[in-house]
Amino acid sequence: MEERVIMDNLLSVIKGDCDLLLHGTIESTTPNVHDVFKSSLNDALQIQNDIYNLMSQKGWYPTQQAEQQKIDQTKQKFNMI
Repeated sequence: MEERVIMDNLLSVIKGDCDLLLHGTIESTTPNVHDVFKSSLNDALQIQNDIYNLMSQKGWYPTQQAEQQKIDQTKQKFNMI
């Protein structure tokens, strides 16, 4: 299997893990369980970031710069709420 496909699959899996761990953190009812989920979420987020950075360095995850006007409009939108 091609390296890019493997990395893309890993990124998809870790994003799903982050989603599950976030919900576990939010829904946990005791401090100990909350802390375990939160710690695991932080670990998963670091892994996700590492995978993303590797893919970005190889040009496999291109991003676009947001226009400053769109950023300003979004800021204004949420400042009104």
